[in-house]
Order: sequence, then C-alpha cells, then structure tokens
Amino acid sequence: MRAGALDRFFRITEHGSTLRREIMGGLTTFMAMCYLIFVVPGMLADAGMPKEAAVAATIWTTVAATLGMGLWANFPVAVAPGLGISAFFAYYVCGVLHMPWQAGLGAVFISGVVFLVLTVTRIRQLIIDSVPMDLKYAIVVGIGTFIAFIGMKNCGIIVADPSTFVTLGDVSRPDVLLALAGIFLTGMLLARGVTGAMIIGILTITALGFLTGVETLPATLEMPSASAFTPAGTFLQLDIPGALGYGFVFVIFTLTMVDLFDNIGVLIGVSRKAGLMRADGHIPGLDRALITDSVSTMFSACMGTTTATSYLESAAGIAEGGRTGLVAVVAALLFLASLALTPLIRLVPPFATAPVLILVGVLMMQEVAHINFKDFTVALPAFLTIVTMPLTFSIATGFGFGFISYVGIKLLAGRRREPGPIMWIIALCFAINFVMRAHG
Repeated sequence: MRAGALDRFFRITEHGSTLRREIMGGLTTFMAMCYLIFVVPGMLADAGMPKEAAVAATIWTTVAATLGMGLWANFPVAVAPGLGISAFFAYYVCGVLHMPWQAGLGAVFISGVVFLVLTVTRIRQLIIDSVPMDLKYAIVVGIGTFIAFIGMKNCGIIVADPSTFVTLGDVSRPDVLLALAGIFLTGMLLARGVTGAMIIGILTITALGFLTGVETLPATLEMPSASAFTPAGTFLQLDIPGALGYGFVFVIFTLTMVDLFDNIGVLIGVSRKAGLMRADGHIPGLDRALITDSVSTMFSACMGTTTATSYLESAAGIAEGGRTGLVAVVAALLFLASLALTPLIRLVPPFATAPVLILVGVLMMQEVAHINFKDFTVALPAFLTIVTMPLTFSIATGFGFGFISYVGIKLLAGRRREPGPIMWIIALCFAINFVMRAHG
C-alpha cells in the first residue's frame, strides 16, 4: 500500500499526523510494551501452561488484536493479554481455586462473550457509569500493588515467614541483588524518559546474570522450531464445560469487570492525549474499539492466553506523534517479527522480569493521586480495595471488599442514594459470593 493510500485509509493528514510520525509511534509503542512477551508467558507457565506455547499464544493474540484495533477501529492503541488479569488467572484462578488452566481459558472465552454482549447492548455503559471514579482508580492501584507483590515474591525480595507471614528475603543472594539492580536501572531509564526502558532493563539484567554465572547458557542455542511459531500446546485447549464447575460466575464476573475498567480507562486516557476526544467527551469509534477488544478476548482464549486488553504503554507511541490506527499496525507487525526470538525469550530468568512487575506497580500506583481521601466514605472503600488485593493474594477479593464497603459506608453515613441501584446489585453479588466461598 502506497503512502497516499495509507493516508486515505487511516486519515493520517486529517488527524494532523504524518507517515513518519505514525511509523515512529508504532515502533515506540512496541518498544514500550514488548516486555510483555517475557512477563505474561512466565505467569502463564506458573499456571501450568507449556511456556513455549504460551509465548506463541501471547504474541499471536497481540498481533491479531492490535491489527484489529488499527485496521477496523483506527485507534493508535495496542492490545495484548493484560498483566493484571494474567496475574489473576495464574495466581488466583489456577492457584487459589486450583482450576485447570484449560478450564480457566474456558472462563476467559465466556467473559469475552459476556463483554461483547454488554458492549453491543450498551449495558456496559450503565455498569461503567455506576461505579464511581474514585473506586475505579482504587482498583487500578490495587492491581498495581498486587503485581508488585508478585514481582517481589518471584525474585526473592520477600519470602514467606511462619511468624510474620512475609519477610525480607536474603538480599545477599546474587539473583536478588541482580533483581534490585534491575529495579534501579529500569527506574532510572524510565525517569529519564528512555524509550524501551523496560525491555532494556530486562535484557541488561539477563546478560549480567549469564556474565556473573548466576545463570548458565545452554551449550547450543537452537533456531526456533516450527512449534515455536504456533501455540500447539494451548491452541483450542479451552474447556468451557469445565469452567462451569469452578464457581465460574465469580471468575467470569471478575474477568469482565477488570476488562471493562482497564479498557475504558486506557481508551479514554489515550484518546484525550491523542486529541481524539471531542469537547463533549465523546470518542468517535469507541464502540468499535470495545468490540475489537471483546472479540480479541475470545480469540485469546482459543489461542491459549488470558484476557486481551488495551495497553497504557500505547501513550508512548502517541507521545511520539502517532494519531491513527497505523501506529497499531506497525506495532503488530513488530510483534509478529518477534516470534523468531522465542528461543532467546526462554533464556530470560525470573529475576530479570521481576523488576518490570514491580515498576508496573509503581506506574499503576500513580492513580492514587486522583482518589478523594478527604471524603471518608470514599477513603474507606478505596483503602480496602487497595490493601486487600495483595494481602489476600486475590484481585477478586479486593473488588468485593471495595464494592461492599462503598455501599455499606454510604448507607451508614446517611447517603444511601449515592451508590445507585447497579452498585447495590454488584455489592450484593459479591456478598453472596463471599458467603458461598466461606461455606463452599
């Protein structure tokens, strides 16, 4: 496709951009978020999935979903399996609930269908509007603290302790020292605004791990086999009937709610930054973007990975000047090319990716500044949402505590009309679920 045809198809000039800016925006978006190729499959492997297949599934889902966002919705946003939802899938659904990952994928597929129905019928707008912004911010922060907690656990910064539950690990261990170095190195790069800071940090700490002898290089490094390019071990392994026997309503509800809030938050923030939002707050093409995401979630379950969601790192490409779906297309093509690097990806140790999880938590913590802690009827549910996610090792429990405490404190404060009927229904669902879990 020639430059003129690209301009007409993506309306590049109309959006005040240029072909060069769009390409650079796509490259920047890829560099800002390609760390997920290392991190997401690692969490899926913790859920019991074959890691090689999980890498391929993650990449193919990212390619297909991001192409859909660019070609159909014409949004400069990349879509991939989410970090927070992958943590929920690996450490709660497959960990706490002991659900086989095949059944977990079935739940992911059903959540995609639910999200599509909610989007098409516009019920999702009612749900989104019913949850106060303060609680939405708290959910983001809570997920960030949970991800950071997992990162610290994975690299040994914190360890289990029978007396205090958790305690400081052995920071003299070489792998822990390398993880700490990764936090400060990547943090320094982020502070300086270096493009691709997270991937640079991962690759640097991985190299140091091999140079210092903490990790050992294999005798030979084979070229990617045919299986490395396809998720043969996870493709169409989803078990929808199996999902029905594991409290699936609770799991699917959580998957759907996280997907709703993640996508709406990212799309609104990115659209505002890119100048795509109108003065009245309307975002042209938002429904297409949401439909793309819901279809992508169903596709991701078929491929063998978790819920696809819009990535906040897309803002990096917009900061480079990208304004149209061509940004997403360029990023998708770069992710496709990364399939050839899967043998190298398998060499990346947990202490190299753990700093990224911790720093993603830092970035998500920034939303706490928007919470109105001066209003105690907001402060209590926001606080409970944030702290219960990592302390109970459950994102879903954080949701429940947040919603129930919000309507409860509003009722006791004589402000029962503020939550609205939908919030009351959501809180009631969580309360029933907690009772069922206690007696299950």
